[in-house]
Amino acid sequence: MVEPAAARERVDALLRRTGMTADELALVRVVPLFAGLPLDSLAALLADARVHEHPRSATLFLQGDRADRFYIVLDGWVRLYRETPDGAEITIALFARGESFAEAAMLGPARFPVCGVVAEPSRLLHVPASSFLGALEADRMLCRNLMASMARRLQAFVRQIESLARRSTVERLAAFLVKLCEGRRPPVELDLPLDKTLVAARLGMQPETLSRAFARLRRLGVTTVGHRVRIEDVDALRTIAEPDEG
Repeated sequence: MVEPAAARERVDALLRRTGMTADELALVRVVPLFAGLPLDSLAALLADARVHEHPRSATLFLQGDRADRFYIVLDGWVRLYRETPDGAEITIALFARGESFAEAAMLGPARFPVCGVVAEPSRLLHVPASSFLGALEADRMLCRNLMASMARRLQAFVRQIESLARRSTVERLAAFLVKLCEGRRPPVELDLPLDKTLVAARLGMQPETLSRAFARLRRLGVTTVGHRVRIEDVDALRTIAEPDEG
C-alpha cells in the first residue's frame, strides 16, 4: 500500500512536470479515457505531457497534418472543422473543459482528418502519441478505456443527431443555457462561452435562427445584451429544455 506521503510526492512530481494544477489533475482523472487508472499508470502515460495556453483563433493542427498528439481541454473551447473544396469551413465538433479530442486519429492513418482551432482562450494538456501508444501496448485497462471512450463519443454523436431531429431550436437553446447554469442560483447572469456563430453551429442552426430562438425565450425571462445573458427562472427554462421529462 502506498503511504500518503509517498502518494503526495508522486502527485506533486506529476503536477510540476506537466504544469497542471491540482484541480486540473482531478479533472483529467475523470476524463473517460483515464477513468479508473491508478495514479502510477496515469503518471507513466503523461510522462511527456505538458500544459499549453493558447489564444483565441490559434491553430492546433491542419487537416492532413501528422497526428502525433492528442489533447485534453482544461479550460476554454476548441473547434474541429473541415474545409470544403470552395474554402468554406464546416464545424464538426466543439470541445469544452474536461473533454479529450484527437486521440482516435493516432490509431488510424496517423493523420488528422480535420482542422483544430482554439475557439476561446484555452489551457490544453498536450499528450504526445509516442508515450501514449507505448502505454497503450503495455496497459490492457487503458486499451479498454480507449475503446469505451470512442464508443461513448460515437453514442454522443448519435444522440446529438437525434436531438437535432427531435428537438426544436428553442428546446436546443434552452438545454444549452440550462447546462451553463449548473451550480448557480437564479437569477443567473453569464457570458456565452463562444461567439453566437459558434453557439449556433454547436446547436445545429443558423445564426439568425439562434437570434429568433433567444427572442422566443424572452417570455421566460431570458434577456441578452451582446454575449451577456440573464436568466430569471432556470426551472422554467428547464421545462422547455426537457419537454419529455416530468
